[in-house]
Amino acid sequence: QVHLVESGGGSVQAGGSLRLSCAASRLTFDIYAMAWFRQAPGKEREFVAAVTWKGGTPYYKEYMTGRFTISRDKDTNTVYLQMTSLKPEDTAVYYCARSKGGKATIDATDYDNWGQGTRVTVSS
Repeated sequence: QVHLVESGGGSVQAGGSLRLSCAASRLTFDIYAMAWFRQAPGKEREFVAAVTWKGGTPYYKEYMTGRFTISRDKDTNTVYLQMTSLKPEDTAVYYCARSKGGKATIDATDYDNWGQGTRVTVSS
């Protein structure tokens, strides 16, 4: 079991930026992937981005490429999600998750450790 703690959420105006952080404990990183998902009110949880820990290869939801950047810092056991040009439709609770296996996938059922979430609100 790994403990994940997200931070960095908040309220911003459209066009603004935020950087989310996910601090992880006791990870043997090289065999896992880490991901960000989000859940807007009344909607299902959706994939945002993922990164393989060993190689740092990023994967994104199609329409988020260019605005969102996922990265990881092995020295601090932290995953980041840099979000720019934020839109009101980006409003959601953002969750960090660790994969069950080594692949970065878009399916939430492939992840078995989740943080408590951090709320992002984008106003127009």
